[in-house]
Amino acid sequence: MNAHPHSHRALVVGAALAFALAGTALAPAPAQAVTQETQAEVSATQKKVEQTAAAYEQAVAKLQALQGKIDENTAKIQELESAMPGKRAKAGLAMRANYKNERGTNVLMSVVLQSSSLDDLLTRMNYLDQIQSSNTEALEDLNDAERELEQHKVELEQARVKAQAEQDRADAALKEAQKLREDAQRRAEEEAAAELAELEAAARADGSPAGAAGSPFDNNTVVDWGMSQEDFVAAWAPRIDAYLEGSPLAGYGSQFAAAAWKYGVDPRFSPAISNTESSKGAYLFREHNAWGWGSIDFPSWEQAIDTHVRGLAQGYGYTISVAGAKKYCPPNWYDWYRNTLSEMQRI
Repeated sequence: MNAHPHSHRALVVGAALAFALAGTALAPAPAQAVTQETQAEVSATQKKVEQTAAAYEQAVAKLQALQGKIDENTAKIQELESAMPGKRAKAGLAMRANYKNERGTNVLMSVVLQSSSLDDLLTRMNYLDQIQSSNTEALEDLNDAERELEQHKVELEQARVKAQAEQDRADAALKEAQKLREDAQRRAEEEAAAELAELEAAARADGSPAGAAGSPFDNNTVVDWGMSQEDFVAAWAPRIDAYLEGSPLAGYGSQFAAAAWKYGVDPRFSPAISNTESSKGAYLFREHNAWGWGSIDFPSWEQAIDTHVRGLAQGYGYTISVAGAKKYCPPNWYDWYRNTLSEMQRI
């Protein structure tokens, strides 16, 4: 006859607590986590989270490109406008010279009469042509500059209109992304409170110290999702870098933070698991795989981090949970939960 589920759970919790209190330490062992590829489907909410991140990043990229065009047009307009007084002055002199020639005596006859020889006549005619050509070029130069100036002003206005549209798209995507992530955190807090109460009840039933399991929100570390992606990364990257200092994952705080924002998960989750599974990448069973993530080799830490965080979001939820621990490391889920949680609270 099988034991009652509650009694069985209490025994597991009690055994785990007793083992921890004994002070025995084990070297990290790969959990062979259930990867995102084995999940039946990604939830509609998670798809929306990833879509908002993609929409925001695309809008920001377009906005940056348009801002480059705006800056380019602005610089060209300033350059042209600074040169316009000189071009207008030269054009004015050319126009006056042409007017005098047109209103004066017969220039050709005057040249012929004043020439002493054929060579002299050709020289004088060539000189007149050069003057006329110079006057014409001055006028054309002014006209070309004015057309170019007007074209850049039109392009500048068009770029500004497009930039405002992209800014509106980025703001809308960011607002939606923030709401989805805040909702996910709120649900995780509610679930964590329920899980903690259940674990404490099981521990008390077995005579173990209450509160040994803890919650990812026990130390009041609430992630502020009311930031832009840039501000979020700027806030979390240094904290994660400080946690990973001296390890093979040192310096990858920005990648962890960016992936956390992109997929909508607690930014402490993946770095902490790397410690539980491989001492932050010090003991690897597969290339660039610090998380016991299936049986996968990765070509780089960047790709590995992005894949792991995405997998957590799709298969395990916003942050660490008892249900997630049982899926990630079934044989020793309680110690895995407690150790990973403890590391999260250090970040």
